[in-house]
Amino acid sequence: MTKPPGKLLPLVAALLCGAVLAQAASPSSKPLTSAAPAVSTTPHHGLLSTSVTSKRGQPSSSKPSTPPVRPAPPKPPADDWNLAGHGKVLYLTFDDGPQHEWTPKVLQVLRKHHAQATFFVLGIQVAQYPDLVAAERAAGHRIGNHTYDHKTLTLLPEAKVRQEIAMGIMSKCLRPPEGATNAKIQAIAAAYHQRQVLWTVDTEDWEKPGTAHIEHAIMSGARPGAIILMHDGGGNRSQTVAALDHALTKLTAQGYTYRPLPC
Repeated sequence: MTKPPGKLLPLVAALLCGAVLAQAASPSSKPLTSAAPAVSTTPHHGLLSTSVTSKRGQPSSSKPSTPPVRPAPPKPPADDWNLAGHGKVLYLTFDDGPQHEWTPKVLQVLRKHHAQATFFVLGIQVAQYPDLVAAERAAGHRIGNHTYDHKTLTLLPEAKVRQEIAMGIMSKCLRPPEGATNAKIQAIAAAYHQRQVLWTVDTEDWEKPGTAHIEHAIMSGARPGAIILMHDGGGNRSQTVAALDHALTKLTAQGYTYRPLPC
């Protein structure tokens, strides 16, 4: 039996509304929007690794990044022996060490005055006190070769001269014992790639002339580029230590600084 048209229209409208609501409640086959994955950067054994993280926070893949390119270290400057060209700079040097009592005291005075120096060491002493040479290097001082056993090189045959130099500590500088040298000694040193280095100021501290005498020698000889000879080995060096402390106090007040030789 056909229903009257007035009652049929509300029924159709109700059916259509129900169909629309059912469609809205069912899951869609495609998302309306897609979220981009999060990227996190974390350290991994000193490198940076980049991980793509899912919505749940779990890494789905991990790939180490390329290590950073470090610049090459600068080349060391060429040896600069223009000692007088650096203003009020003095070059303190100490021979005949290392020695277990006086070398540490010299190092203490140098540290007190923020001074760096050059130690011309004997091979025979280095063999006995290698830790002191390491301490000298660690403090920024330079090490020169004073031969193995402090023989007067000009009195030795050539083979013995070579032996004395070769058995000394490896260095770019050689100071012949007692300053005894000649063209032959200089040539042999050059064959071992060692520059002969003497001094401009002799404090004569090895004679133990008294603290005042040593201090006066340092003060009167001080000028830009001066190489001052002292000793930390070869005997009692208490006068040297005291004179060094007094002189550096005064010289620093005058504006002097103290560098090692380029050995």
